[in-house]
Amino acid sequence: MRICLKGGRVFDPERSLDGQADLLIKKDRIEAIAPQIKTDDALIIDLAGKVVLPGFIDLHVHLREPGFEDKETIASGTAAAVAGGITAVAAMPNTKPPPDNPAAIRFIEEKAAAAGFCRVYPIGTLSHQRKGGKAADLALLYEAGVRAFSDDGAPVANSRLFKEILQELARYPDAVAIAHSEELPLSAGGLLHEGAVSRRLGLPAVPAAAETIGVARDILLAAATGARLHLAHLSTAGSVELLAWARERGLPVTAEVTPHHLLLTDEEILRSGALAKVNPPLRTEDDCRVLQEALRTGLIDIIATDHAPHRLSEKEAGLEEAPCGIAGLETAVPLLLTGLVNRGKLSLADLVRVYSSRPAELLGLPGGSLQPGAKADIAVLDLEAAGKIDPQGFYSRAKHSPFAGRSYLGGPVMTIVEGKIKMEQGIVYGANR
Repeated sequence: MRICLKGGRVFDPERSLDGQADLLIKKDRIEAIAPQIKTDDALIIDLAGKVVLPGFIDLHVHLREPGFEDKETIASGTAAAVAGGITAVAAMPNTKPPPDNPAAIRFIEEKAAAAGFCRVYPIGTLSHQRKGGKAADLALLYEAGVRAFSDDGAPVANSRLFKEILQELARYPDAVAIAHSEELPLSAGGLLHEGAVSRRLGLPAVPAAAETIGVARDILLAAATGARLHLAHLSTAGSVELLAWARERGLPVTAEVTPHHLLLTDEEILRSGALAKVNPPLRTEDDCRVLQEALRTGLIDIIATDHAPHRLSEKEAGLEEAPCGIAGLETAVPLLLTGLVNRGKLSLADLVRVYSSRPAELLGLPGGSLQPGAKADIAVLDLEAAGKIDPQGFYSRAKHSPFAGRSYLGGPVMTIVEGKIKMEQGIVYGANR
């Protein structure tokens, strides 16, 4: 069967497309885009007043399975993704057991295929069992199709080992190391950013230097080895300065930022408590401004949610005991539209670049464009859709958020993956809330 998306604003900045048009899907591919498409054998969907654009791609997602299915499963996490207009995710490896071998990679791929919601790309570990003691079998993982490697949740603290890992990855031109950059002795025991709020509360805190020292080390090791390095969840102005230094020298270093580090400050701890406890912690207003500007100019390449779901009971244990993490897949697009695009801090074209086309380019993935012949991975937005964030309606198992109750204007109303409608008007077909 064919599907014809009629009369929407077809928007693909990669192809300089922006105007009312029809888009025809045949099986799993985009067949044609034209001002008017006549067809007698297609399902017609009227999208007048809506925006049709490449599906969003999230390169930093914790699906928790295997090992932590009480927090999230591959099925619930990918249902949450398509609810948020996301057509592909990269699954971080801090699971139990971690994916440091081809069998573990296949498990994730098979579970994702059985769920049938969106594409899932497993990220392999950098070290064996993610323990930082010795390198994972990177060659075997690469042969199994893995192209991104990380010990996310913790850095490879041994600099000699991390250098050896980067030297091996440098032999694979399309492989990338995703670094969780953190100087652990500085951050140990910290509950929030070291600043006015931590001093007011009298709580142990994490200085900005815990990140910037880690970023500096990781950039220098990438420079020494020639490996591609991607810096995860940057949160400080100092990290942005170091990223600019690397770019000026032509180093193959990219970076991402999360919606919560763009839109929230450490003041959120006073309102939301442990719901706003993340690693790296929420920083200052100045850090937010620098991160937003770096994203706008392209210095920071990518937005990624770092979707990190936990049970509500864990978050209710208090700031000291609660784990770090925010569930972000279902809130990212409406919050970014409201907090950045609608306020002129980021254009819609920039949003597509950093949350679709650039992630696809970084890992060589399908998607990121509405090119005829490409896979039909599509998000449809209603820029006038208004509402409030309601975690009880999440498809994620983590039904809590520091953004709960926030008003938004604009959000996804349809998600199409490989030519199949997965979400329509907030309903994910085949999923339970």
